Amino acid sequence: MNSEAIKKTAPHRALLHALGLTNEEIERPLIGIVSSKNDIVPGHMNLDKIVDAVKQGVSMAGGTPLVFPAIAVCDGLAMGHQGMKYSLVTRELIADSTEAMTLAHALDALVMVPNCDKNVPGLLMAAARINIPTIFVSGGPMLAGKVDGQKTSFSSVSEAMGAFYSGKITKEKLLEFETKACPTCGSCSGMYTANSMNCLTEVLGMGLRGNGTIPAVYSERIQLAKHAGMQVMELLKKNIRPRDIMTEGAFRNALTIDMALGCSTNSMLHLPAIAHECGIELNLDIANEISDRTPNLCHLAPVGHTYIEDLNEAGGVYAVMNEISKLGLLDTSLMTCTGKTVGENIAGCENKNPEVIRPVENPYSKTGGIAVLRGNLAPDSCVVKRSAVAPEMLVHEGPARVFDCEEDALQAIYSGKIVPGDVVVIRYEGPKGGPGMREMLNPTSAIMGCGLGDSVALITDGRFSGATRGAAIGHVSPEAAVGGNIALVEEGDLIQIDIMKNQINFKVSDEELERRRKAWKPRTPKITTGYLARYAALVTSGSKGAILQG
Repeated sequence: MNSEAIKKTAPHRALLHALGLTNEEIERPLIGIVSSKNDIVPGHMNLDKIVDAVKQGVSMAGGTPLVFPAIAVCDGLAMGHQGMKYSLVTRELIADSTEAMTLAHALDALVMVPNCDKNVPGLLMAAARINIPTIFVSGGPMLAGKVDGQKTSFSSVSEAMGAFYSGKITKEKLLEFETKACPTCGSCSGMYTANSMNCLTEVLGMGLRGNGTIPAVYSERIQLAKHAGMQVMELLKKNIRPRDIMTEGAFRNALTIDMALGCSTNSMLHLPAIAHECGIELNLDIANEISDRTPNLCHLAPVGHTYIEDLNEAGGVYAVMNEISKLGLLDTSLMTCTGKTVGENIAGCENKNPEVIRPVENPYSKTGGIAVLRGNLAPDSCVVKRSAVAPEMLVHEGPARVFDCEEDALQAIYSGKIVPGDVVVIRYEGPKGGPGMREMLNPTSAIMGCGLGDSVALITDGRFSGATRGAAIGHVSPEAAVGGNIALVEEGDLIQIDIMKNQINFKVSDEELERRRKAWKPRTPKITTGYLARYAALVTSGSKGAILQG
């Protein structure tokens, strides 16, 4: 180091020496490792092992690893109470704090180590915003549990609660689900939000092969982490940055594979938010356009009886991409974190189990797993996981049963007040109204557990867990808190749903709708202090990814 450089950096180097770093380490590139490790989230309890492996990989490749944390909320533990208001909102905290740590300390590159629901999109948003060489390696999925010889998962416990309340199973059977459904660490074992986003990280080109599917407890996951640590040094040498990888074409690829895999509807919040940080506006109309021509190849839990471990054995995300590429639906020319193109990555990645990944000639359906609906109930859009809807519920008409919070709806379901044909409407649970856009897994699981999944729909301006199945329509925009039409629905209004035509309406004349609009008054905010109050003041619509203004 020359004298001029020493003059400018001596104070900084003094503090690095205080960390115990040698001159040799200080002169190497400083690689930030963002660890979501904590002792609360089952999907994160193993991240210390992943981080240690990443550090080894970085060191082997000539970098100096420096670890700092990111927070994480477990959606399952936050479910069904006030804690769920704090789930989605952490996405912005994670992105902001990672930006602050990275730029304040002038780091050269990053390895992101997330796993569960909001950490993955939050760190992808940060990667796009900071735009220094970055790679992702997740903590990996949980293995499936087993009850009565059948594989099972977290969503099975939620549905078992509904079955218990309705007298369909005993307390002992419910407790068996409780103790056997989640047998290992890792993100919950179905195609829920965490695994959806970890798989889509591969598709976007920000994670190595297996990032979304190698189980958390496999030694192969540790090897993957070491390779990620080594590969970030290659990205640094070649100056390949997140915005070089996460292009508009990459997001179209992600939406395409989203449809093929049957991912969580939360991807319709997260992909637009990540794209926004890349300077790309992802209009949800594109989702229907892509869905119309993309076959659904996978029915992973909660939709079917296969799990992420099965997808991994069948060839993983690359095998799905290779299958879809046969139809010419992917841009295979795009650069990825491997230093190779999409086409180079997926070449020769065969489908090893056509029961887990259907061939394109024999899909579950000719259209994708997610649909965006519009109509007078949701003028700006709403979202449904079409692949999780019973065929008889793809078109439905029924009377509205209206509730202004999740708890009231859940009580009505458990007490037998919801009957076949009803349409449960839960409002004032949107990004502003919640605030925080709570997930409605408990009400949807209660509907399924009570045997109403093929006769009752649920509509909300909140959102759904990836573990949800059934005619569950969320992200209704505009939301009730800002005077969206969902606020004007009254008990008994007939609601018409046609998922195949992407339509959702309630049968009220324009004159009556205008009368109700004039009579509507905004609700007093549920929370007026702290982070949630600030979030409510700044957050946009679910149709825009619930990003923050300004």
